Amino acid sequence: MEIKIVHPLKDFKELSLRLPSSKSLTQRAYLCSALAQGECLVKNPLRSEDPELLKKALEATGVIFEEKEEGYLVKGVSGTPVLSKERVFFGNNGTGARFFLAYACLGKGEWIELYGKDRLHERPMEALIQALRGLSAKIECLKKEGYLPVRIYESSLKSGRVELPGHISSQFISALLLIGPYLPQGIEIEIKGELFSKSYIEMTCEVMRHFGISPEESDGLLRVSPGAYQGRVYEVPADASSASYFLAIPLILGRGRIRIENFDGKTKQADAVFLEFAKAFGAEVKVYEPLGVELSFEGRPKALSLNIRDCPDLFPTLAVIGAVSEGRTVLYGAPHLRYKETDRIKAMAKELSKLGVKVEEIPDGLILYGGESFNPAQIETYDDHRIAMAFAVLGLRVGPLKIENPGCVAKSFPEFWELFEKIYYENTSHRF
Repeated sequence: MEIKIVHPLKDFKELSLRLPSSKSLTQRAYLCSALAQGECLVKNPLRSEDPELLKKALEATGVIFEEKEEGYLVKGVSGTPVLSKERVFFGNNGTGARFFLAYACLGKGEWIELYGKDRLHERPMEALIQALRGLSAKIECLKKEGYLPVRIYESSLKSGRVELPGHISSQFISALLLIGPYLPQGIEIEIKGELFSKSYIEMTCEVMRHFGISPEESDGLLRVSPGAYQGRVYEVPADASSASYFLAIPLILGRGRIRIENFDGKTKQADAVFLEFAKAFGAEVKVYEPLGVELSFEGRPKALSLNIRDCPDLFPTLAVIGAVSEGRTVLYGAPHLRYKETDRIKAMAKELSKLGVKVEEIPDGLILYGGESFNPAQIETYDDHRIAMAFAVLGLRVGPLKIENPGCVAKSFPEFWELFEKIYYENTSHRF
């Protein structure tokens, strides 16, 4: 087993860096470009495991991705994917698999199969599958009803009103929104119950508007009229989720300044709310025009109670900040964390406990009692990129920490360890 040892950092002062592009926006841009009429140029896409798996799957349906210096020139299928009798692999890419599942239901030909790693086969798909079947999609669950792997056959989708639960995954809603323009009379989506991760729905709508389709919301319904995505140039901004790990460093260490040079302070990405959370912890945040954000901090973070319903990907980062904060931090509102790459609530509770952190697991989050002394430990990452990166940052304070399977960060942030080492090179004589 590969192990990465993270040593404590004694002399941190400042760091300035550029981060990779948004995984969420890259995948949405790929999907719109794949369905579009005319050519699209996706500039500065994230070249990590998840978007690459979606790209390969789209290529299996007739989409052409032509490598360019600034990104990919995408030649789409004008709303009609080819069902090519191929088996497409999605690893642990839940977002891509759910988007592609809906996309493939527009296809013509024989069939196409979706499968992934064992954990992806455990993640719920039933609500999306049933919604698509309600629109006349022909979907066969090959092992267990409501889960991958699935086989999708040619069908003629109809329009209608779809009901979806809001508490499981916003990705179901986004998947249906993205294919909505290609249904005969569009689509109406009614959300049942409380909607979680609403910011991700707004992000989907923002990308759709860029490609010429404007979803509407009124009377509790999301509506998409029939139409077609148009050829566009789309530049993917820096990833707010990836930025959170580095922006957390001054809070974890109790000192220093971080600047992210290519961060868009006006981004619609859900995890940009980290800037507001950081202010509440006690940090000073400056946003620059047109790009750039700077976070500085001195002292010990204030314990907070945070509703993370709309930004669940920040949970591991916020949990490690809570571990060093003064007082009782409560992270709540995100029961859907139990259906991610792993049960992130259980996993974070278990691994933080190894360090001596007092932590209580609740159904929708964690209660953390921050400390100042910690035990060295070996951290299991559960093949979850966000757990690996969060504990790497915590290791700067409480290390040495041994991080198992550090390569899992390739899912969203292949350059993470390279940039992480830059912290040491610029702030101390210590080297890995």
